[in-house]
Amino acid sequence: MSCHQNEELGILARRKIEAEIIKPIYDILVRELGKAQAQALIGEAIESAAIQAGQEFAKKEPKKADLRSFVNLQYLWEKDNALDVKVLDDDGQRYNYDVTRCRYAEMYHEMGLGEIGHLLSCARDDKFIVGYAPEVELTRTTTVMSGAPRCDFRYRVKS
Repeated sequence: MSCHQNEELGILARRKIEAEIIKPIYDILVRELGKAQAQALIGEAIESAAIQAGQEFAKKEPKKADLRSFVNLQYLWEKDNALDVKVLDDDGQRYNYDVTRCRYAEMYHEMGLGEIGHLLSCARDDKFIVGYAPEVELTRTTTVMSGAPRCDFRYRVKS
């Protein structure tokens, strides 16, 4: 791990800062527009930001942003003991893993944002990869955020 990787702010720390900013905005949106509309607006903004973040990360890749370079970025999401991950497949065409502990979910629940934690974190995942490497797709059927025992991340290069 390079010095640069050690100094870089992990995603968990970024999400906490963002959530502290989003919480009062969300509370006002709920008051003014109702919960459904507030969640729709937050969700739309976060998804758009996730695609843009994926594109920004892709621009920084010295070669091509692909599944392999994406796997090499995972330290950012795992930093600060953010995730307990069990990798199942990593063969260049597939990157499949399960998350059995998610500090993102724990943090959002502790902050009183459990009802929108999926918007602030989970919903970013499939949008980030669209921006980063459009030839890769994510399938996920369960998340710790929603109360399941695991998140089942299944990335694959589209044929």
